[in-house]
Amino acid sequence: MTYSEAIQYLYGLQIFGAHFGLENTFRLAALAGNPQTRLRFIHVAGTNGKGSTCAMLEGIYRSSGLRVGLFTSPHLVSFRERIQVNRQLIHENEIIRLVEELHAANKENDTTLFEFATVMALKFFAEQQCDLVIWETGLGGRLDATNIVTPLASVITNIAFDHQQWLGDTLEKIAAEKAGIIKPGIPVVTATGEPSALAVIEKIAREKNAPLTMVTAEAVRSQPASSSAPPLLGEHQKLNASLARATVEVLQGQIPVAGEKIREGLVRINWPGRLQLIEKSNGQKILLDGAHNVAGAQVLRAALEKHFTTIRPVFIFGVLADKNWPDMCRILAPLAAKILTVPVASGRTADAQELAAAFRSANSAAEVFAEKNLASALGTCKDNGLVVITGSLYLIGEALERLGVSPADTGERALNEWSVNAAQR
Repeated sequence: MTYSEAIQYLYGLQIFGAHFGLENTFRLAALAGNPQTRLRFIHVAGTNGKGSTCAMLEGIYRSSGLRVGLFTSPHLVSFRERIQVNRQLIHENEIIRLVEELHAANKENDTTLFEFATVMALKFFAEQQCDLVIWETGLGGRLDATNIVTPLASVITNIAFDHQQWLGDTLEKIAAEKAGIIKPGIPVVTATGEPSALAVIEKIAREKNAPLTMVTAEAVRSQPASSSAPPLLGEHQKLNASLARATVEVLQGQIPVAGEKIREGLVRINWPGRLQLIEKSNGQKILLDGAHNVAGAQVLRAALEKHFTTIRPVFIFGVLADKNWPDMCRILAPLAAKILTVPVASGRTADAQELAAAFRSANSAAEVFAEKNLASALGTCKDNGLVVITGSLYLIGEALERLGVSPADTGERALNEWSVNAAQR
């Protein structure tokens, strides 16, 4: 099997969609020797900020000398991004080996991509003898494949509306799903500020006798600026950093970390595609942000209003159809001088013409055009000073590759659901 064939095999598992339940993952993990029993985890759930918080936790513990596994999703450009040890992407040969071994052991043929990838990661991290694994949920928590582990701590970043078709149509229902990662007697740390969602988390933590630590935005604002300022744009990253620090403090008795190592880990943080600023040789600035839901759009707007006050940007916007894109358009439209809507190279894309109509309705003064693809949009705005590319993480991944920031092997493109031909449709 070649790496391209391994990626195509993983891509083929997407026909089984998303599966809510732990049976498949427990079964496949057992076939792999239950590697989760030989590892220590910090399990992270929440609507937004999971990846950034995971990256911060990884950086802190790596700075303190631990061998740290990092499991996140989705990837932006390469599947290898999902499984890292000390921020080194898993090697292509290891992907091939793990796919072959788990495929040979797995007699069932309805395992989803995420279930399969979850066990691949567990097996690899155990083989690599990781001291700690930072473990991000995929969707929800209670029935998410990652929930077969018993962590040292459970972390819930925040609760907002997203994936309502799977997680529920109220914040309380969504919170209950996210809080499904809480385990009896295991400490919980959360930065959830929405009262009704927080009440659900408090109730479940109390029922499971799980000590709860809450990080509030008010407490973060009262801290010295130097203590809560990772090198990532956005005020929300200060809250994520405080959440990571609070988690480390909760676990000091099990994994001691010196204060200077916490600061060192945060200072070196890098997390692509989230308010990532790229400066081109012609002076143009391109801001990439995977603001794929209403809460994310609000965070992006706040960041633009704080950090880019002297120039009105051009937006390139594409999003999946199952998102609340009408409200996202209303939030972002007033900031833009020009808006270019594009299809996301996925069968689930929202229609670019419908997106354009929503933006025109929200800001009649802006120039709004529906472009046929991202490549066309980038050409249209090549002379503009500030371009903001946002919406789906699929779009951000394509942008990273098209801009030459993070090129992928051609075999990756099927898993990313975009290719030259797909983007030209």
